[in-house]
Amino acid sequence: MELLLPHPSNSTPLTVLGFLDRAASVYGDCPSVLSPNTVHTWSETHNRCLRIASALTSSSLGINRGQVVSVVGPNVPSVYELQFAVPMSGAVLNNINPRLDAHALSVILRHSESKLVFVDHNSISLVLEAVSFLGKHEKPHLVLLHDDQEDDSSSASDFLDTYEGIMEGGDSRFKWIRPQTEWQPMVLNYTSGTTSSPKGVLLSHRAIFMLTISSLLDWSIPNRPVYLWTLPMFHANGWGYTWGTAAVGATNICTRRVDAPTIYDLIDKHHVTHMCAAPMVLNMLTNYPSRKPLKNPVKVMTAGAPPPAAIISRAESLGFNVGHGYGLTETGGPVVSCAWKSEWDHLDPVERARLKSRQGVRTVGFAEVDVRDPRTGKSVEHDGVSVGEIVFKGASVMLGYYKDPEGTAACMREDGWFYTGDVGVIHEDGYLEVKDRSKDVIICGGENISSAEVETVLYTNPVVKEAAVVARPDKMWGETPCAFVSLKYDNNGDGSVTEREIREFCKTKLPKYMVPRKVIFQEELPKTSTGKIQKFLLRQMAKSLP
Repeated sequence: MELLLPHPSNSTPLTVLGFLDRAASVYGDCPSVLSPNTVHTWSETHNRCLRIASALTSSSLGINRGQVVSVVGPNVPSVYELQFAVPMSGAVLNNINPRLDAHALSVILRHSESKLVFVDHNSISLVLEAVSFLGKHEKPHLVLLHDDQEDDSSSASDFLDTYEGIMEGGDSRFKWIRPQTEWQPMVLNYTSGTTSSPKGVLLSHRAIFMLTISSLLDWSIPNRPVYLWTLPMFHANGWGYTWGTAAVGATNICTRRVDAPTIYDLIDKHHVTHMCAAPMVLNMLTNYPSRKPLKNPVKVMTAGAPPPAAIISRAESLGFNVGHGYGLTETGGPVVSCAWKSEWDHLDPVERARLKSRQGVRTVGFAEVDVRDPRTGKSVEHDGVSVGEIVFKGASVMLGYYKDPEGTAACMREDGWFYTGDVGVIHEDGYLEVKDRSKDVIICGGENISSAEVETVLYTNPVVKEAAVVARPDKMWGETPCAFVSLKYDNNGDGSVTEREIREFCKTKLPKYMVPRKVIFQEELPKTSTGKIQKFLLRQMAKSLP
């Protein structure tokens, strides 16, 4: 058959930015974004995004195609709008976690060469301090976001442009700048990493488009859902749902606070149908003393860390329908999900939760997922036991690490796979299960111990609120498992629950070599700003133990 070449009519670069144009046409009078003091329709959101994009390209701000524009803020309406407005101007969007300290923030601003930073009013002092650390480096222009601000008297606002101010100078008829190629960078996300030098992940328009469409299909999201923003938008762009909600005309419920009373109140008030949440948030909701079953089911997608089956079971008993995904910053969000099978419906709740805690299979728009033996480079047996490194191939894999060819080459290898650094198995039914991060595997007397497997057992203990297991150096065994535990009922190892009792509980469910040799009780386990337990700090504590 004759090979026909692409034509401009059939080769328009893929991009999610067109979702907003369509939303304005189809859902124009429907609510788009809600917060305590804000109600916008999709027509208004479209208009506002075009005006901000227009203002960014104006002579006064002068942002050029391909330059980086950063956003430092929580889940508020302006931050949602900027997920569209910044790339619509031709700039590269860089969301930054507002919970970082000033030094970490300055590292990102310097590395990204950000030209402009949108700053939430609660982060003004943080950003000003970070900018002061830039020294002789070019300092970005600062623009103030003041969503839901009660007091507009901040001294910093005297010398910052304001979001609404630059919007007034924007043109709602602005023709947004389409990418010249779908491989053009659209977002620059920095890993949440626990090191001093987080990596900058560049994702293309194509990658974001494929991730978002796959996520919508995989979760079977209907038109006009009510989506609660409990997942930070700065965390991998909310796993693509910042743009996906526009595609289906969702009502986006924005909230600064992510605590159990607020979440339950917003679910009830706005009849929320969908939300995303890290396992930590699910754990918080299931441990809330005033919890009660939901009036209507809420679909929850969880990812970010392997969720213990016990947490999933408790959440579902309250009326949350939990879906489970797996991905990385380097894939833009989840690219594997635990696709549910109807034959599992009749199983008991504990077994259903166990199956659902597995990561699953690739999403529709992703190409390949495998687990490779690090010694042979070959696929491991699909037996749920043989362990290897999880590898990916697919459209939403990053372009590479910004300004880091060595780091890019280390994970995007010549064999054509992206190596995740995660350790997993594949079960007989083809479903993937993540066992650990490579660095979190504990090697005790030559035996590999999955810290996640021990943690799963600890979470089945009814007194355990949080658990993390790390390696503790041992002269005889090399390493032994050390458990850090926080307890429910305000019990912090004061004698009513002892180290011995926790160890005896583990002995009934684990092989002897996997049982923690040491159990440390803490009121709260240390976490990153995205809610992941900081195991590197726990490793340091374990090393210093007598």
